[in-house]
Amino acid sequence: MEDRLQMDNGLVPQKIVSVHLQDSTLKEVKDQASNKQELKPESSLEIKPEQEGMEHVGKDDPKALGEEPKQRRGSASGSEPAGDSDRGGGPIEHYHLHLSSCHECLELENSTIESVKFASAENIPDLPYDYSSSLESVADETGPEREGRRVNLTGKAPNILLYVGSDSQEALGRFQEVQSVLADCVDVDSYILYHLLEESALKDPWMDNCLLLVIATRESIPEVLCQKFMAYLSQGGKVLGLSSSFTFGDFQVTSKGVLRKTVQNLVFSKADQSEVKLSVLSSGCRYQEGPGERLSPGRLQGHLENEDKDRMIVHVPFGTHGGEAVLCQVHLELPPSSDIVQTPEDFNLLKSSNFRRYEVLREILTTLGLSCDMKQVPALTPLYLLSAAEEIRDPLMQWLTKHVDSEGEIKSSQLSLKFVSSYVSEVEITPSHIPVVTDMEAFASENFNLEIYRQNLQTKQLGKVILFAEVTPTTMRLLDGLMFQMPQEMGLIAIAARQTQGKGSVFPTAACVPGRGRNVWLSPTGCALSTLLISIPLRSQLGQRIPFVQHLMSVAVVEAVRSIPEYQDINLRVKWPNDIYYSDLMKIGGVLVNSTLMGETFYILIGCGFNVTNSNPTICINDLITEYNKQHKAALKPLRADYLIARVLTVLERLIDAFQDKGPNSVLPLYYRYWVHSGQQVRLGGPEGPKASIVGLDDSGFLQVHQEGSEVVSVHPDGNSFDMLRNLILPRRR
Repeated sequence: MEDRLQMDNGLVPQKIVSVHLQDSTLKEVKDQASNKQELKPESSLEIKPEQEGMEHVGKDDPKALGEEPKQRRGSASGSEPAGDSDRGGGPIEHYHLHLSSCHECLELENSTIESVKFASAENIPDLPYDYSSSLESVADETGPEREGRRVNLTGKAPNILLYVGSDSQEALGRFQEVQSVLADCVDVDSYILYHLLEESALKDPWMDNCLLLVIATRESIPEVLCQKFMAYLSQGGKVLGLSSSFTFGDFQVTSKGVLRKTVQNLVFSKADQSEVKLSVLSSGCRYQEGPGERLSPGRLQGHLENEDKDRMIVHVPFGTHGGEAVLCQVHLELPPSSDIVQTPEDFNLLKSSNFRRYEVLREILTTLGLSCDMKQVPALTPLYLLSAAEEIRDPLMQWLTKHVDSEGEIKSSQLSLKFVSSYVSEVEITPSHIPVVTDMEAFASENFNLEIYRQNLQTKQLGKVILFAEVTPTTMRLLDGLMFQMPQEMGLIAIAARQTQGKGSVFPTAACVPGRGRNVWLSPTGCALSTLLISIPLRSQLGQRIPFVQHLMSVAVVEAVRSIPEYQDINLRVKWPNDIYYSDLMKIGGVLVNSTLMGETFYILIGCGFNVTNSNPTICINDLITEYNKQHKAALKPLRADYLIARVLTVLERLIDAFQDKGPNSVLPLYYRYWVHSGQQVRLGGPEGPKASIVGLDDSGFLQVHQEGSEVVSVHPDGNSFDMLRNLILPRRR
C-alpha cells in the first residue's frame, strides 16, 4: 500500500492477508469506505516500523542493554509517531483500506505481477508477504532497469521459492532461517524470497515464475509434490536441497545416526576443481548410489574427511533443458548459534568456518545461476555535529564561527567540510566534500542514539564532540582538517554506522582480505566504528612510549564489555599488537593509530572498529553473549554500538590517566589478564626459525620472548600485513 495504510495508537501494519467476508460484512465495509474522503498520496503521513534487535533499548527492555531515554528533540532513537501537537493540533487522518474494486489498487497489482505468465488480477499465486522486499523490487522486468539491477536472462520473475514442509510453527522457523542465510548470499536487489506453501505448490502456476526452488525439510515429501518438483526440473528448473529428503535418479538418502547433529570436516570441490575445507554440522544422513536411472554428477561435490568419505553434497544435472539440482546433507542453512549445536567446542568450530560456509553457499548458488555479487557500495550521507554535554555546545559553535572560511568550510589536503544548518538531498556528497549539519534538532538515527551515548560517557574530555555519519568513506579522514585546530578539551570523535573506504586491519567482516596499509574495507552495519582524536605531551610517560596507545585502546574495548556486571566471563580478549579477539580463535575487531608530532605534542588519531551486532560472516560480541546465555542458562542482554563506544572512551581515559601517572606497570596487569599470549610459542625470523616463548611486553610496548638457554629479548614485526606474530625479527643492536 506504499506506506499509506495506517492504524490507530501507533500500530504498524506488518502483513496483509485475504479473508472471506460474509456479504453483509462486505457491504458494511464498502458503505463505510464510501463515506470517507480519500486523501491525496502527497499528504500521507509516514510511520516507520521500529527495527528489531538493537534499535531501541531501555532499562526495562529485554532486548538490549543500555537505557533508552524518553524521546526528545535532538536525540537519535529512530522514528516514532508524532503526537497531535506535531500535526498542528488537528486530529490525525488515515487512509481507508482500498477494496478489490479500487482501480488504483488493481493497476498497482497488475503492474506488480506483469512478468508472471499465468497471473491476473483475479488469479494470483498465493505467495505470502515478503518482509525484506518492496513493490519496487518486483517491478516489470521488461521495463527500464533500476541502476545496478541484474539482468534476468531466463525471462522468469526473480523469485526464489522456499519449501520447508507442511504448515506449522516449526516450518515457519525453518523458513526464516533459510530466508536469512540466502538473503546474506544473493543480490537482494535482484530476487525476492517467498515461502512456498504446500497448497500453493500443488495448485498454483509457480513453475514459470521461479528461478530457484529451495527444499529444506526433513519431512517426507508427498509423492504428488515430488512429481511437481521433478516436472519443474525437467523444464530446466534449478533446485537446492538443504538437509532434505528430496532426491532422484540413482541417489538415495541413507541414515547414518553417528553423524547426526555432530560437527564434521567437509571437503568441498568447487566448479574450478579447487577445494574448500570447513567444519559443518551434519544432518545424520548421506547420499549413496542405489537402483534407479544413473545420472552423471556435476562439478560440485562434497564429502566428509572420514574413513568412508561420506558424500554430503551432490550436484546432479537433469533432463535436456538445463535442469539441475545441488543436494546437501550438511546444515549450510543453520548459523553456529542454532539451538541444535550442542557444545561450546562445536560452536567454536562452526564459527571458525562460518566465512567458508558462506563461500560454499555462494558457489552453489552461482552454479545454479544466481547472482551473488557484492552489494553495491552505499551512498554517502552528511555528517552531523553533535555534543555530548550541553555546556560545550556554545563554545563549540563560537569556535566554529571563527575557523570556517567565507564559504563556511574547513579545508584540508584531502577533505573539505562544509558546515550548514540543514541538508537538502540535492547537495552532492563526495569523499572529498562532505556537508556537516550543525542543527542538532534535525538529528535522528536508527544506528546511533545520542541519549544512550551521553548517559554512558563518563569522561572529563574524550568524546564530548561527535561527528556522526550513517555512511562515510572513513572516520579517520573526517578529522584530518580538524586535528590541529580544535581545542583538545572538546574531545573530538568521529563515529559512523558504515564505512566504504576504511583502512587498516581493523574490520574483520569487511569486504577485503585482511591486511594493513593500502587495503580498503567496506564495513557492514553492526560494527562500532570510530576515530578518536587525543593529544599527548611528548615529555610524558605515554609520550615516550607511543606504541602503548594501541594497547590501551584494545584493552579498553575488552574492559568496556567485561566490566559490565555479569558480563565478566564473555570471552573477549586482546591480541598483540592491535587486535580484539574472541578467545584465541577469531578476530572481532582492531585498532589503527596514526600519530603526528608537532613541537612538544603528539596529535594522535585512534581508529577502532569491532563487531557488535553483525553475526555474519564471522562473529560479533552479541554472538558471544547469545552463546554464553545458551551454555549457562543466563539472560544477558545484547549490547549496542553507541552504548559500547561511550563505555570504551570512559575506560580509555581512565587508562591514559593511570599510565601518565605511574607508567606501564599501572595498566599491564589488566592487559595481561585479557591477552591471548600466555605461554604461547612463536618462531623468530620465519617458519623454520628458532622457537621462543612470549613472556610479556617491554617498556616500549613490543613483545618480549625467551629462548631456552638465552636471555629475554624484545622482537618486532617483520612488516607482513597478515599475521604480525609470524616472522618476528630481532631489532639490530646499536
